[in-house]
Amino acid sequence: MRPMEPSNDPASLSTLLQELKTEHRDLDEAIARLDAAPIEDELLMRRLKKRKLQLKDRIAAIERQIEPDEYA
Repeated sequence: MRPMEPSNDPASLSTLLQELKTEHRDLDEAIARLDAAPIEDELLMRRLKKRKLQLKDRIAAIERQIEPDEYA
């Protein structure tokens, strides 16, 4: 099941952007904790890093929607 896509109004996009940035930061902290832990779980680490990259791409896309390049 696909999550609902937000409307393209700036308020909805800004809210979504903040949620994604929070999740991205939380994943970064979780990855750091796992990396420091004595027991390594490579599969979990790969999944977290992959999700973090997906969030980074989505954040960049939303930022471009909110504030598109003037030269585009």
